[in-house]
This record gives sequence, C-alpha cells and structure tokens, in this order.
Amino acid sequence: MLDPGAGMRSGGYEAGRGVLVTTRRTGTDAVCFRPPIPPEAVLVPRRRPARVPLAPAQERMWQAARLGRSADWNVARAMRLRGASIDVPALRAAIGHLVRRHEPLRTRYPATEHGPIQVVVDPAEVVLDVSECVVTEAELAPAIAALARLPFDLDTDLPLRARVYVLGPDDVVIALVVHHISVDGRSMAPLIGDLMIAYQACRVGATPDWAPLPITYSDYTLWKHEQLGEFTDEWSRATHQLRYWANALAGRPALLDLPVREPSGPPADPAAGALLPISFDARTHAGLLRLAKDGRASLFMVLQAAFAMAVGAFARSADVTVATTVSGRDDRLLDDLVGNFSDDVLMRVRLDRAGDVGELVDQVRRVALAAYAHPDTPNPRLKRCLLQDATFPLFQATLILQRAQAPRTTAEPGAVSGLSITDVPTGVIRAKHDLEFGLTEHYDLHGAPAGIDGSFIYPTARFDDDTADRFVAHFHAVVSLLADGYRGPLAPLLAGTGRARSSAPARRAVGVLV
Repeated sequence: MLDPGAGMRSGGYEAGRGVLVTTRRTGTDAVCFRPPIPPEAVLVPRRRPARVPLAPAQERMWQAARLGRSADWNVARAMRLRGASIDVPALRAAIGHLVRRHEPLRTRYPATEHGPIQVVVDPAEVVLDVSECVVTEAELAPAIAALARLPFDLDTDLPLRARVYVLGPDDVVIALVVHHISVDGRSMAPLIGDLMIAYQACRVGATPDWAPLPITYSDYTLWKHEQLGEFTDEWSRATHQLRYWANALAGRPALLDLPVREPSGPPADPAAGALLPISFDARTHAGLLRLAKDGRASLFMVLQAAFAMAVGAFARSADVTVATTVSGRDDRLLDDLVGNFSDDVLMRVRLDRAGDVGELVDQVRRVALAAYAHPDTPNPRLKRCLLQDATFPLFQATLILQRAQAPRTTAEPGAVSGLSITDVPTGVIRAKHDLEFGLTEHYDLHGAPAGIDGSFIYPTARFDDDTADRFVAHFHAVVSLLADGYRGPLAPLLAGTGRARSSAPARRAVGVLV
C-alpha cells in the first residue's frame, strides 16, 4: 500500500520544506526540493580508483544506447554568431579548451566484466575533430539536423561532436551535439558560458582564465555511490529506495491504454516526433498559483494533477503513473559542472471521480514529496523489479516545469563584445515517451505571474495529429477550469475523455528528415 508520507519520514526529510521554493538556480520546482545534506555526506574530491562506475543517472542512457537507441538521447545546441571578423580558428580552439575543462565531455563508457564504467581521457590525449563547413542558408538546417541525429558509440566515441558552419565572414553557426549520458539541461549554462570565455581568450592568444572547478564528475559519482551503498546490502539507502518504489508502484497497470494508431508495420524511426505549442495567459497562471497556495503545494504539483487527469481521461484509467525530472544537483558545488545529474521520478496518482480537486492536489503533493525523497533508483533496475516484460516502458507520460530566467538588465554572462549570439533550431524532435509536456513559467520584472508556455511532444508512429490535438485541448481545458476556480468533483474533468475533437487546429512542428 502506498504511504506517501513514509518516504519523508524514513528519509529524515521535513515535508514542509522545499514545497514552494522555485528559483532561477534550480529550474523546476520538482528540482527545487533540496533536502538538507547530513554533515558526514560532504562532497569533496575523492581518491580515484582503477574503475569508476556510472552514476545512477547515467544508467538509463547507457542501457538505451545498448538497445540501439543512442541517437534518441542526443542533446543538440546550435548558436548563431554575427559580428565583425569572427575568428573561426579561435572558436575551434575554444571547443578544445572546453573539452579539457569538463571531464564528461572526454569520457567513454565501455562495458567491462564488472559492468559499464567511466574512462576519462587524459586532456593531452584528446583528439576532437571540429570540422569547419561553408554552407548556404538553405543548407544550414539539414546539416545541423544530420549532425544531431548521428548516434554515438559510447564504448569508443567521445560523447561530443562539434561543427562550425560558415555562412559568411561575419556570420557563423556553431553546433554542439552531446550524448545525454554526459550532460543534463542545467549543463548548458556552464557549457555555453565557458565556451564563450574560452573564445574571448583564444582570439587574443591567451588561455581561458577560468576559476578552477572544486570537484569533478568522477568525484560526484564516487560520492553518490558511497551515499547509496549496494543493492546487496538490505540496510543501504539504495535498497531502501528500491523497496519504496516496489511498494509504491505494486499492482499499477503495466501499460496505459492509449488511443494509438493502428500500426501498418514496424516504424522506420520509432522516436520520430512532432511538437505542439501550448500556452496559458497571466490570468490562468495567477489562478493556478492561488490553487497551489490554498493546497500548500507548488505550481508544478497543480499542473501535475491536471496532467494526471488528462492522462487518466485519455487512457480511461483511474490509476495513472506520470513522471517528472529532478535535477539531482543537491550541492551548490555541482552548479558549475557539466554532467548528467538528472533522473526521472515516478508519481502514481489515483483518480477518484467522486473526490474533489483539493483532495487530488493534496494527494499529488504528498506523492511528489515522497518521490523527491527517493530519487536515486536507476530506471533500469526499477524496470527489472517491476516489469515482467522488459519491452514495456517504465512510464509513458511525463511533465517538466521550468522557471524562466528573470528579464535581463545586464549583458549575458560570457557574452563576447561585438557579437550577436542567438539560438538556432536544431530541427530534430525526438519523442522518448508517448506523452511529453515541457512547460516554462514566466514572471514580469515585479515578480507577478506573466504566463506559462511550452510544448507537447509525441511520437508520430503512435499518434496521429488529430489524437495529439485532442489530448492537448483536453489538458488545456482542465488547466483553465482549475485556474478559473473549479474545485468540485473530478468526474466532469474526466468525462471529457480526451478523445473529442479539438475546436481549433494547432500549429505543429516536425523534425527535419535527413
């Protein structure tokens, strides 16, 4: 039987702390829950053994790569640099400095008789081909998309590819593709910031003047394993967390009965995705915050409750499991590191048609806090524990909420004088799960809610466009009703099955085919 409070009690965490903490530093309010670290668990440099194992957050990426889906976990970022006299050789040299600074960018992940390990390449031995290509505007998008779709062989390849696309002497695009095993979402800030610092130094013939990193990703990995212990030890934290999840998720439906399209044969690319935008105005944002405050919850928890209702209506199920991502960066020493610290946590939600909105928000709040207190069980191990059929996904629906950075009043950190730097779409949309929402909340200069926007990503091999439109429309309707003050029974919110046609067509983006 699921006891959402058990994790908070047994883990020694205070249930009332971290619920409403949402800052630029942390990104999502799921991430914002930062339990206190006991004094004996200090994160400091470690003596490095002969074999460094994978961090728990890396195991799911490594397993996916072994199943031939490495490219699904590529993280691509492209930036356009415009300005007088862009120094392309200095830009290429800066990428080399970046790789030498951050160990995960020069780490291989081979399989051994002891399991997968991290092999960090010595900086002096790094060989990274940063190609320079002259392209036209028409050739740029397909070139970036092709680069982003190339798989990595984690046994032998460095997990980073870089290309410099030259459109003119004052117009250059730099594209970086990193395997997710080596980066997470919050790695982008130090990665891009350090790259710009290195470029400024290289174009005047200097060495980047970086502050030394206090620890390495290997230090973090060893520390994490020390804290978790072994699954063979029944008293270890690892075993405690696995036992929690086994109990919390016991008896849940193995698969959601989603209205998928009839397959006509094996899809050429199962993860090929399409994207639908979604947005909520400032009034809706404010209404959701009122509901969160009334329920001693966070905005994320309210949105997750709405998401669970939409998924339940769509799948016609009163027992749904939805997921989110937690950052895993529980120590500020990790803030400037490039590496993968994030992991998914699952939230099982029961939808009682006779229950009311307040009861559901309270349930999601308790389940979420318990999930945050048990974030370290690797998905592959949990999957082996819960699923008899290894081909089943551990979860099918996920929602992530980020908080946008405050409006800037000063120059971008790491910006280069005389250059305009803008993001360029990579043109690749990968659907790693059936139902994926990525949302961002915005606030104005005075801290007032300014709206929520984001996107819904779905695999085109499993859902047709009309079905995706209907699901997004139903989620939007549920959120709007909650923001408008509806607090009654769930039955009306679940009665709209999510399979009714949307009243208005949605704008759609699909990945570039290469």
